Amino acid sequence: MSKVKAAGSSKNGRDSESKRLGAKLADGQFATAGSIIYRQRGTKIHPGENVGIGNDHTLFALIDGYIKFEKRRKRKYALVLANKPKVRKTKSK
Repeated sequence: MSKVKAAGSSKNGRDSESKRLGAKLADGQFATAGSIIYRQRGTKIHPGENVGIGNDHTLFALIDGYIKFEKRRKRKYALVLANKPKVRKTKSK
């Protein structure tokens, strides 16, 4: 017979590894063909011009060019443009 009571095993203390989702390239950044633009679950951002979509909804560049994110009809799109997009300047407060 044991003189010391055994400690109970905890059912907590585990967590899944993070999947590193999100933007891999920023707006206006140069992308080469095949480079990953955005990793996501589902279509949070939809593919636009010159952007492909993988089996896991990853967005990738189809041509060399500059990344542009835009919103059209309540949807966000990622595009790759051959020419550098014009950046709108916002007024600072």
